[in-house]
Amino acid sequence: QVQLVESGGGLVRPGGSVRLSCAVSGRTDNMYGVGWFRQGGVEREFVAFIGWRRDESIVPDALQGRFTGSRDKAKNTVHLQIDSLKIEDTGVYYCAATSYPYVTHRSSRYDSWGQGTRVTVSS
Repeated sequence: QVQLVESGGGLVRPGGSVRLSCAVSGRTDNMYGVGWFRQGGVEREFVAFIGWRRDESIVPDALQGRFTGSRDKAKNTVHLQIDSLKIEDTGVYYCAATSYPYVTHRSSRYDSWGQGTRVTVSS
């Protein structure tokens, strides 16, 4: 079982930046990667994938340039940097671990989830 704990959310002004962290622990030997998702409304939206076995970071085209995923191997932590924040970036951000052996945006392929951290973008 993998445990994930997000942190770093809060109230941020439009145009600002936030760096979210996801601490990963437990049995990570079968992990392929960590995904970041956000939920502003009903649906949970994929926003980034960070490889656990390979050095890779994938962000959807629509978010490139503002969203950046990274990993600190020494601390078993992945990060999501969000720049030029917009009001529509408001939501709860979750990290999740997958053992699916390919990059995936499908939330159903993620096995373990953190509790989420809320980001509110408001002036």
